[in-house]
Amino acid sequence: MTKSVIVKSQVKELAKIENKPLSVSEEFYKALEEKVRKDIEAACRRAKQNSRNTIMARDL
Repeated sequence: MTKSVIVKSQVKELAKIENKPLSVSEEFYKALEEKVRKDIEAACRRAKQNSRNTIMARDL
C-alpha cells in the first residue's frame, strides 16, 4: 500500500456545513486521494514541459 497524501483528520475537520460536522466515508477518502495524486502528477508534467524543477500553483 502506498503512503497517503491526504490527512484524514484534516479532511474530517473541514467537512462541515454551518459548523455542523459531516461524516466522511472511506469511499470519499479514496476518491480524494486519487484526485490529489492525479493533480500532482499533472502539475509535475507541466513543470517539466516548462523546463522547471519546481511545481507551482500555476501548474494546477
